[in-house]
Amino acid sequence: MNEIEVVSFGCRLNTYESEVIRAAAFQAGLEDAVIFNTCGVTAEALRQARQAIRRARRNRPGARLVVTGCAAQLEPRLFAAMGEVDCVLGNGEKLKPASYAGLAREAAPRISVAPAAELKLAPHPPVTGFAGHSRAFVGIQNGCDHRCTFCIIPFARGPSRSVAPAAIIEELRGLLEQGYREAVLTGVDLTAYGADVPGSPKLGGLVRHILKSLPELSRLRLSSIDSIEADADLFRAFAEEERLMPHVHLSLQSGDDIILKRMKRRHLSADAVAFCSRLRQLRPDVVFGAYVIAGFPTESDAMFENTFRHVDACGLTYLHVFPFSSRPGTPAARMPQLAASLIAERAAALRAKARTLLADFLSREVGELRSVLTERGGRGHTQHHAPVRFIGPVAAKELLTARIKSSAADHLLAEAAG
Repeated sequence: MNEIEVVSFGCRLNTYESEVIRAAAFQAGLEDAVIFNTCGVTAEALRQARQAIRRARRNRPGARLVVTGCAAQLEPRLFAAMGEVDCVLGNGEKLKPASYAGLAREAAPRISVAPAAELKLAPHPPVTGFAGHSRAFVGIQNGCDHRCTFCIIPFARGPSRSVAPAAIIEELRGLLEQGYREAVLTGVDLTAYGADVPGSPKLGGLVRHILKSLPELSRLRLSSIDSIEADADLFRAFAEEERLMPHVHLSLQSGDDIILKRMKRRHLSADAVAFCSRLRQLRPDVVFGAYVIAGFPTESDAMFENTFRHVDACGLTYLHVFPFSSRPGTPAARMPQLAASLIAERAAALRAKARTLLADFLSREVGELRSVLTERGGRGHTQHHAPVRFIGPVAAKELLTARIKSSAADHLLAEAAG
């Protein structure tokens, strides 16, 4: 077996970058390698990466094992100390063919990690496809200039930097030529897009430019956004552009104002409610998801209840719940910590609520006609990102009109409409 395998952890930006990594390694002539594109958000993500590395060494004893991504950027020596690992690359090095050329010649240093503060956007091989995915991902922004007290990612990703609009259009055009009908714009702080680009374009302007420039693009999505940074053109795009999908995932984290201030977030709970209300007025069928942290340091029962109620006040449908994970080097790690059992209990309560919200939403979809992008195994997602399973076979990467026949707790059952 001489293939290049890329194992991706974490966010959609990593999914995109993993395909850049695959192309860069192939271009450099690397063979028989497993490259781990790690996540550094939580201690659990670190544990999962180390476990996968050990498993890969057992399964592919002759392959080169390369570790990169956010966890490798943050703790390169930890991974270099693992006997299974041949090379550790930082987030700046992982996208460059030159990094893998040295590996191919067996002349690469064991650790090649530049400081995160020095990271810049570098040219890389264009992404032409995503193995196993029906939708395409396009990284338009990287890094973050903010310092939320719980977050280690600015120390892994470096400062905010944006891709020029012309380069984004060019990459999207290439993906459309490969048969992709839907694209997802990804980044670390997506709504910070454009501050470092000539003319300082904003995310909303970019979205409108993409949809105008590429009429053949059927569906466009955004990964998680920070609602407080949403610009007027973004609201206008949701109101006027049917091809911009009515599904918005928010970085909320908490619904308690004191906790939000201790997190050093830039919004208060009322801001998030107002954002959802305004967007719902402009696009009545929009559905919202959100990241929420359970058990942040100092969170009292009353503060947690505020978050619990905030989910309903915003009208959320999808919840991505993170039990608080203390990351060394962040201010939150120095705050009074809650007991692990209490954090787990609160996370479980939020996840139970998430299951109820999703099941209720799916039940209301029964009988409707929905646009579904099909995936492998007779599955797909509606324009609202609701998971679908089809009655009968369907080909992947097709955009179908489907009638929703029934719902389960976590998916819809549908058949292609004639």
